[in-house]
Amino acid sequence: MKNIFVINGGQIFGHSGGRFNKTLLDATVKYFEEQPGFEIRSTDVNDDYDPKQEVENYKWADVIIYHTPIWWFQLPHGFKKYIDEVFTEGYQNGIYRSDGRNAANPTINYGTGGLMHGKKYMLTTSWNAPTTAFTLPGEFFNEHSVDEGPLFGFHRMNAFTGMESLPSIHFHDVEKNADIPKDLQRYHLHLNNLFIQNNHQYENLLNSVSEI
Repeated sequence: MKNIFVINGGQIFGHSGGRFNKTLLDATVKYFEEQPGFEIRSTDVNDDYDPKQEVENYKWADVIIYHTPIWWFQLPHGFKKYIDEVFTEGYQNGIYRSDGRNAANPTINYGTGGLMHGKKYMLTTSWNAPTTAFTLPGEFFNEHSVDEGPLFGFHRMNAFTGMESLPSIHFHDVEKNADIPKDLQRYHLHLNNLFIQNNHQYENLLNSVSEI
């Protein structure tokens, strides 16, 4: 049995209705409900939540799936607030115990105090920016990928807890040139590749992480 915890960080605010990421959330829940051997829990940051229960969801999960749009090259403020509250609640309670350093030698081992070793996470993001903004010379992101550029800090945040990343998937040009059926099809194939078609490889991926 693999426990999947999915979080929708797509916030309803201003001109954003959060519909695309809510669609991804619903598609993810439906996908795993239809697959044998999985259990799933979900949270939408637009709804009321209890940080203590959210910590329990993190502790319960084998894999956390994050869905988020990118606003001004960062997470929406409601999603950031969720992370701040939940990770604070998880201090010495399943998420992290410290920053990993000690007073005897405080210059090393920063970021090694996580308590979520053996868990994986997967990230999806949605953008107004087209794919070419990240890939073409002279375009806005200077040929830096989403994961190595704007979302580098998000990935280090998860590494700080001890989690390891599964391959991300990113959706571009969703405001001016959206193709939602194609995006959902691509997402479904991404999930298949990670969790079903390569299920044996995925099991090995989970089991390969040494317990600390």
